[in-house]
Amino acid sequence: METKLFNRELSWIEFNARVLNEAVRKDTPLLERLNFIGITESNFDEFFQVRVASIKRNLKLNPHKKDASGMVPLTILKKIAARAHQVFNIQNETLAHEILPSLAEIGFPFISRNNYSPAQKSYVEKFFHQEIFPLLTPLRTDTEEFPRITNLNLHAAFLLTAAQGVHIKQNLLSAKNPDKIIALVQIPSAINRIVWLPSEGNQKQWTTLEEILLCMSNEIFPGYRISESLLFKIARDADVEINERTEKDFIQEVRNTLENRENSFAVRLTASSTSETLLKFLKEKLSLDDDDIYISKTLLNPATLQELTNIEEGEKYLYPHWSHFDSTEFSKNEPLWNTLKTRDVMLNVPYESFDPVVKFLKDASEDPNVLAIKMTLYRTANNSPIVKALEQAARNGKQVTVFVELKARFDEQRNINWANQLEKCGAIVIYGVVGIKVHAKLCLVMRREEDSIQRYVHLSTGNYNTKTAELYQDLSIFTTNQAIANDAQIFFNTISGYSALQTMHCIYMAPVTLKSKLLEMIKTETQNAMTGAECYICAKMNSLTHSEIIDALYKASQAGVRIDLNVRGICTLVPGVKGLSENIRVVSVVDRYLEHSRIFYFSNSGNEELYLSSADWMDRNLDRRIELMFPVTDKQIFTKIKNMLFLYFQDNTHAHELTKDGSWKQITCGKKDQYVRVQEILHKKYRKQDEAKRKSPKLEFIIRRK
Repeated sequence: METKLFNRELSWIEFNARVLNEAVRKDTPLLERLNFIGITESNFDEFFQVRVASIKRNLKLNPHKKDASGMVPLTILKKIAARAHQVFNIQNETLAHEILPSLAEIGFPFISRNNYSPAQKSYVEKFFHQEIFPLLTPLRTDTEEFPRITNLNLHAAFLLTAAQGVHIKQNLLSAKNPDKIIALVQIPSAINRIVWLPSEGNQKQWTTLEEILLCMSNEIFPGYRISESLLFKIARDADVEINERTEKDFIQEVRNTLENRENSFAVRLTASSTSETLLKFLKEKLSLDDDDIYISKTLLNPATLQELTNIEEGEKYLYPHWSHFDSTEFSKNEPLWNTLKTRDVMLNVPYESFDPVVKFLKDASEDPNVLAIKMTLYRTANNSPIVKALEQAARNGKQVTVFVELKARFDEQRNINWANQLEKCGAIVIYGVVGIKVHAKLCLVMRREEDSIQRYVHLSTGNYNTKTAELYQDLSIFTTNQAIANDAQIFFNTISGYSALQTMHCIYMAPVTLKSKLLEMIKTETQNAMTGAECYICAKMNSLTHSEIIDALYKASQAGVRIDLNVRGICTLVPGVKGLSENIRVVSVVDRYLEHSRIFYFSNSGNEELYLSSADWMDRNLDRRIELMFPVTDKQIFTKIKNMLFLYFQDNTHAHELTKDGSWKQITCGKKDQYVRVQEILHKKYRKQDEAKRKSPKLEFIIRRK
């Protein structure tokens, strides 16, 4: 019998393989290929820290418990290892045999320690003594407590043999080798990993910190001879829960959790292949199995090679520049209120600039008629203009309430820093909700106008982050719609401390009403199919794993509902199975921008419904997070988003389709004049709008003054 659900982790690995495919493609510009190699590695780091760590813990606690796909933890780990090693090997082969040689061809060759010229060797020696050596702390491993190896940082391991006359008291390896010890050295992370070497001609040669350290390693251990060396990186368990119900200071509890991550158990070792002795030693000390060891024959940790994308004249080896166009809906010289009083406005980043969101908050912070600002913050950039605007608003006497989610994984410390900054300026800061993450993206501004208070609302599918807004595709809407404003106010009141949940009428909130609304709309399409009425479901999201939602989609398919799903990442739904899901199609688009918006369309027998959301169709989003799904009520915006959603299913250059065996088949088109690249089409559309705006005549009045 065919499975009804794919395994979540294996589906994720296939997503990372699609990301890696962008690095493998010959038509991807060279430095972008390097970028995608780095993204693949970073993705793996997080995957092992969170998902694999969780399964390893389950293996100890519930070894016989099956997941939704019917597999026990040990089987899942074995399948993860098999496929992850395949993807990892492709990643390394692409870097070693295609990207590094191609960099050399364009004049930027990597030089290993064995190939330094005399001039380069002299430079390296000086650089080592002045920049690297003062930062090194060699650690012996034959002490009572094994040295602390920091998470995700590159280290070097050395097998040392005592020079003549040097006596070692403790034997680490065996009685047969009383004169050998193993030492560890962390590669300094405070220095740029890329080191540019003296070069001749038009070439600009480079090496890495670890190559220099290995070249000069004999000077680190006077009195010893280095027999063998090994570079390595470990990933540790980061799936450590924060104790939210403690009576202690919550912020301190978050800090304690961050410290615990650095000392948690290792889940993955990535290493060079130069020493079996050292590899075996690390494997034993870190309690790792063979499946946890990933051997690379090229540069480790390619995610930290990003400096190479900034090389001189590197633009020709990157994607052609795509501007983030100014919204044609707003005027730069007047407050946003003037526009928003007349109509809703949609923003589609990164095709459009994120600036209107920043301006929205800046205007609010400076406008004397603005009384209050309420918003959620999940992730934002360093030195964020969003946080600065909120701080200024608080200083200017506005009532500023910010819901800062301290539990946003890997951004906890940054969020603590924002919270402290905002509180110092007089803002009210609420540290999320006990036992649940606030993942909703919402801002509400209250402004006195004439004899009433007007409410301006901004709802988004993505974070208030100026950096990711240049790379992540997200949709947001500015509105003064009274029904939505009422719900926004109820939402903030609810999560700020109301004990009883109040009813919202057009915005749906997880974990209260969002899932039930989705199930209701899917059921409606199912019933429409049974009666011969118009029926169609089309949705775009990052991940789909929720079994209740999937079961409902299966029933809809069996009733005859056509279902198109654009799922960028994980998808545990099995499409194309006769009698179960033959009417369901799943595609994924991976291109230069990360597809992040969530869009849900239901034909509803001709009474179409369209929603945007912060939530994917996953258990964590629908059952264990505070998320929002909001309707698109403006007719023009409705049509724009609907047409854009449908366009994603026409892509035949950067799309893959999920098959019933769990593999993803790349969608191709043999005729270049029939290529459909959805991101390029959208970019050209917004460029054309921008050009039309610039060409339109400006009406100006010349004012005479005395």
